[in-house]
Amino acid sequence: MDSGGGIQIPSRLPLLLTHEGVLLPGSTVRFSVDSPRNMHLVSQRLLKGTSLKSTIIGVIPNTRDPENDTDDLPTLHKIGTAGIAVQVVGSNWPKPHYTLLITGLCRFSVSGLLKERPFVLAEVQQLDKLEQYTTPATEGVPAEEGELGELSHKFYQAAVQLLGMLDMSVPVVAKFRRLLDSLPREALPDVLASMIRTSNKEKLQVLDAVTLEERFKKALPMLTRQIEGLKLIKKTRKIGPDNEKRVTNICISPFPFNNVCIDIPFNLDEEDEDEDGDDTAALERKVHGAKMSEAALRVCLKELKRLKKMPQSMPEYALTRNYLDLMVELPWSKSTKDCLDIRAARTLLDNDHYAMDKLKRRVLEYLAVRQLKTSLKGPILCFVGPPGVGKTSVGRSIARTLGREFHRIALGGVCDQSDIRGHRRTYVGSMPGRIINGLKTVAVNNPVFLLDEVDKLGKSLQGDPAAALLEVLDPEQNHSFTDHYLNVAFDLSQVLFIATANTTATIPPALLDRMEVLQVPGYTQEEKVEIAHRHLIPNQLEQHGLTPQQLHIPQDTTQHIISSYTREAGVRSLERKFGAICRAVAVKVAEGHRVTKTEASITDVTAKQVCVTNIQQYFHFMCCSDKAVPPELPIVIDHVALKDILGPPLFEMEVSERLTLPGVAVGLAWTPLGGEILFVEASRMEGEGQLTLTGQLGDVMKESAHLAISWLRANAKTYQLTNMVGGPDPLEATDIHLHFPAGAVTKDGPSAGVTIVTCLASLFSGRLVRSDVAMTGEITLRGLVLPVGGIKDKVLAAHRAGVKSVILPKRNEKDLEELPANVRADLDFVTAANLDQVLNAAFDGGFPGTASTHTHPQLSSKL
Repeated sequence: MDSGGGIQIPSRLPLLLTHEGVLLPGSTVRFSVDSPRNMHLVSQRLLKGTSLKSTIIGVIPNTRDPENDTDDLPTLHKIGTAGIAVQVVGSNWPKPHYTLLITGLCRFSVSGLLKERPFVLAEVQQLDKLEQYTTPATEGVPAEEGELGELSHKFYQAAVQLLGMLDMSVPVVAKFRRLLDSLPREALPDVLASMIRTSNKEKLQVLDAVTLEERFKKALPMLTRQIEGLKLIKKTRKIGPDNEKRVTNICISPFPFNNVCIDIPFNLDEEDEDEDGDDTAALERKVHGAKMSEAALRVCLKELKRLKKMPQSMPEYALTRNYLDLMVELPWSKSTKDCLDIRAARTLLDNDHYAMDKLKRRVLEYLAVRQLKTSLKGPILCFVGPPGVGKTSVGRSIARTLGREFHRIALGGVCDQSDIRGHRRTYVGSMPGRIINGLKTVAVNNPVFLLDEVDKLGKSLQGDPAAALLEVLDPEQNHSFTDHYLNVAFDLSQVLFIATANTTATIPPALLDRMEVLQVPGYTQEEKVEIAHRHLIPNQLEQHGLTPQQLHIPQDTTQHIISSYTREAGVRSLERKFGAICRAVAVKVAEGHRVTKTEASITDVTAKQVCVTNIQQYFHFMCCSDKAVPPELPIVIDHVALKDILGPPLFEMEVSERLTLPGVAVGLAWTPLGGEILFVEASRMEGEGQLTLTGQLGDVMKESAHLAISWLRANAKTYQLTNMVGGPDPLEATDIHLHFPAGAVTKDGPSAGVTIVTCLASLFSGRLVRSDVAMTGEITLRGLVLPVGGIKDKVLAAHRAGVKSVILPKRNEKDLEELPANVRADLDFVTAANLDQVLNAAFDGGFPGTASTHTHPQLSSKL
């Protein structure tokens, strides 16, 4: 490397191709290496080399796109920097790469490429000498006379001025001040250009400046701009002594060239010199352009005035800025135009949802009124029904129908009123409530908000969120809803709120009064079949990558799944069963198995005419055989295939089997999951007249049992009821045990009264209750039958269970109009006003002592 006149770099150098970062002579830069060429260079030259010569490489910018680094011919910059790798660090995360610390030596130009793989090796020509970076010039004397000396002097003075603007008590700043005196003036442009914040384009201009005079001319404006930027920042931001000490990215090279790389943490681009001032002005323009209410505008201008006087170091600065950003982002006057085409809305709702006529009619009514009166306030609808009937999806379809934005707010488990009203800004970590956050998200003031699971709101020491919703869901108050964080009124009257709940029992009466409740009962079996073939099956086929040409589920199979594998009001469990079928078929399809066309197996698959006997054999072969069959016909699911996939049936028609002895009756119960049938069993034994109740009963149901016993004892002679010893009092020398099966399930409610009476009457008389009858109704001590709720859900449960006759209270006769026509046609309804009529309908041939043989005296009212 010695050539008499000074140190020379090798004439052949391996080239490190960089896409980001520019290495200047005299500076130390850290490069990340992950491209194939550069990885080979490090592994074959730097890691294996032992001499100083082997650690010298050429660093040259590659102007080709980094994605095309593996191309045959890289696009190299005309001038590069020879450097020495003083540190190599490897890592395998997140992918294999090296990190190199390289100190620049001198410039070179590429004469020609010797090879391109596995790394680039080039013939180079050195452009400047190494002595200027290692031999200090006489202090205070320019290296050259004339214009070059004047430029050198100006540059040195500017560098001293830049360091004088920093705090000399910082050790690294003081060390750099000493190094500045020891460096030759000729090395200052390269060293300082790498220290101050400049773009890669500007560093390339300094790199391309081969002559010293041109180099000073390129670097001096950059240094001057840095000084002026610091002056302006000090003036506008009023930088204190603590902030003046901020110096980052210190990199001192271990190589003998004692230089320092300092990156001053200020953005000094000309367009960003007054960044904070411009930002505040832009924020003020946004405040005036947000078209907010007068009260909100006054508050924002007041906060903006405080913000301008506030130093950025104050914690309150960020809080105030966040508040103003939220205020300008809220849609004070932005709204979407409603789509009021009634016919198109009807078509869309019918395509999205089957049945649900009551909900669809209410949405069309809203659209019609909006078409006649544009200033209509948004109604507060509450969909109440069991899970899986489509309450949430109906809300999403309503938003699509109206052409509005949709936002869902899950309220299940919320127990802090601040989730609704927000926190006051005096608290640490304060934020607006979910209502205001939702408006910010949708960016319009008339979206459709779905308040999901409003019946599952909690209550804690942080307040009652249900009470916080009162103002939100009151059409007379929500035009001036005040969030604690905003502390100004926001108009929610144009928002269409839709709440969903499984039951109204847990919704506070004051909140329930503000909503229009629409009951969403469960589906009949016919409706479930139609929903399955319209929506569920196509959706599951798409999710599992199957087509109708690969899997076919006939309607009778769907009916069998509904009756034997699911017993629910909604369709979620039904959809999961279809998913299980699709997964089982997907395994066979992935293995290349198909049902083949053979003699008399399938007459016409496209018309869905299937020979069940042969298809059973074929699918059994499909599930059990390992042989592949030619892919000609779809896999058709029948009852045998269903048992292979889903296992034995989970539910069976057990009503008739349970009513084989006296003392058993079938009732109808309502639960948040839909209607269910309820068995009541009674037995008696010799004892002391005690009544035992089991089955996890609530207080109301226990009272119904005592009512039933009292009424039967009072009318024992009339109905010819006896005890164990034949006496007229049913409880004399007799113990009664009344049990409600499914003992792990809590039961409560008054509607089991008529069922308990019928069960005990069967026990005392020794007669069997009709096996095809179910009943519901509340009783009084005088034998009257009072109305109960949930009639539609209860009747649908009886229909699912195969019951043929249903006994209902007389005053619930009006609720039968809501039932589907096919359910009314399949069932025989008996409406009873008193227990005489109930007993007469519950037993074959009537009951002794009922209306035919006994009449109550008619009394006239004194009122």
